[in-house]
Amino acid sequence: MVTKSVTVNTQVGLHARPATFFIQKATEFKSTIWIEKDERRVNAKSLLGVLSLGIVKGMDITLIADGSDEVAAVEALANMVSADLAD
Repeated sequence: MVTKSVTVNTQVGLHARPATFFIQKATEFKSTIWIEKDERRVNAKSLLGVLSLGIVKGMDITLIADGSDEVAAVEALANMVSADLAD
């Protein structure tokens, strides 16, 4: 299991369009992936789950992955939320 804390830097957080891009990237990996915020953990491959966290720019979240490609999954997703997906 790999865990990484990251600050969300996307202009609108993980809402609507950026969340969709994030989920599309997460589904490319075989690992089980979660996003954790304020002790709530949701499936990173679930649009409703991700949106339910209400993640906005500047928030700290934790990415957690468990599986054969866990390191690559966490690194790729951390890079996405650290950059501005709207660009």
